[in-house]
Amino acid sequence: MASKERIQRLKEDTRMNILKAALQIVKEEGWQALSMRKIADVIEYTAPIIYEYFSNKDAIILELTRKGYLILSRDLEEAKSKHRLPAKQLEAMWLAYWNFAFANKELYQAMYGVNTNYSCELMNTLPEAERPWDLFTAVIGELMGIQDMESNMICTKYYTFWSVVHGLISINILSRGNSDEINRQVLKDAIGAIIRSMTGQFSPGTAPVKENKSVE
Repeated sequence: MASKERIQRLKEDTRMNILKAALQIVKEEGWQALSMRKIADVIEYTAPIIYEYFSNKDAIILELTRKGYLILSRDLEEAKSKHRLPAKQLEAMWLAYWNFAFANKELYQAMYGVNTNYSCELMNTLPEAERPWDLFTAVIGELMGIQDMESNMICTKYYTFWSVVHGLISINILSRGNSDEINRQVLKDAIGAIIRSMTGQFSPGTAPVKENKSVE
């Protein structure tokens, strides 16, 4: 039994080393440079051994993407747990989403097809890809007093948030022209405006509620 456990552990270590090597290559050279042969060279294995663990390069990318969604979900849950009010939870969660994107830029690129040629449809087949959606929509529903998670209103508000936040992230990943302080303030202003529109704090033609503009 001990021998079987040791063999299984060695196999898992090799699998993890393959994924680490793949991510290392991507960080140094970009997704376009990733290949099975390069991975084999980094971990000093022959290419056929890599194929024993992953059928092709796409399988490796899919596994790295799975890892990305797990990390993102963990970060979102942690951010949500620090606040009681749904509005504060949403703000904290979208800021955590932003932080994740830049702390794990290469994973984010694969997850959402930023500056890569990989199919978002393939990535969205992962069960882990549903968790961020579930976390965000649950809080949106609570804030708006909507219990039906299939509501078009919840879906619309989620994609309003995501379009703004993801768009700003994508712009900065491709060319980070503004300072972190300006980027973060633009992000907070956008999130705050969407939340106020959901809670009816102001209506068209009236002044929005003033907020503290300090950058966290």
